Amino acid sequence: MNAQKPDHMKSAWTSPDPTRGSHPWHRFVALGDSFTEGIGDPEPGSEGGVRGWADRAAEELSAGQPEFAYANLAVRGLLLQQILDQQLGPALALKPDLVTLSAGGNDIVFRRSDPDRMAEKMDDAVATLTATGATVVLFAGPDWGAIPVFSQIRGKVAIFNENLHTVAAHHDAVMVDMWSLRELTDPGMWDPDRLHFSPLGHHTIAAAMLNALGVSHSLRPLEPKQLPPPSWKEARAEDLVWAREYLVPWVVRRLRQRSPEEGLTAKRPQAGPVFGIGRPPGPLAGGSAA
Repeated sequence: MNAQKPDHMKSAWTSPDPTRGSHPWHRFVALGDSFTEGIGDPEPGSEGGVRGWADRAAEELSAGQPEFAYANLAVRGLLLQQILDQQLGPALALKPDLVTLSAGGNDIVFRRSDPDRMAEKMDDAVATLTATGATVVLFAGPDWGAIPVFSQIRGKVAIFNENLHTVAAHHDAVMVDMWSLRELTDPGMWDPDRLHFSPLGHHTIAAAMLNALGVSHSLRPLEPKQLPPPSWKEARAEDLVWAREYLVPWVVRRLRQRSPEEGLTAKRPQAGPVFGIGRPPGPLAGGSAA
């Protein structure tokens, strides 16, 4: 399935043509790490206690299609090779006709991995998935340039993103370009840890994915209360608190090769019906969580 790259800084809320009708997919499997698992979007009523963009997109895709099935194999904290080793085989066994693959964020952020070598692994994985006839969706990473600590890796993220665009073009995959989504520069789109998206961020990404697939949907942009931008002094104070409470503990655990994510399993390892169609598709206006 062909998909056009989004225009520079394109909005997630450019709705597809509603005359396109129903979509052709019946079995959706999501592969990845915490981004795809849904960390940052807590929901007690969802599998694993988190919802996330994949669940939100699956809810929309299942509307009016009682036979639609969805599995989410993502596990937080995994590196790219771990995702491929642990999730590619089980995904193929589920025989999906729609697959999302997002991997490599942990490699770049915490391991400073080579984006070219990572892209080679992604190319092989996408080739394997598309050989089954499934539509494959990839995600270009967001622009973390505004976060001082992550500004050092901005170049590697950009290179990896361009490589992913090439992989997508080579295998006729669909690309969701988060780097170009202007909404994601809003602090309200992010969890306080600045590593994961908030409920509103996940909601926005779900809409961007559906639009990239050309699927009409009921998701609508929300208008959370705008906060005044902090002063330079306040912003630097927030950076210090964030580094102390979030970044440093995570890096220390990685250096010691111990992680609280060890032993975790996928929240939806089997493809099954999607629940929660009647729930609101995102946080309420004003920024409250879904």
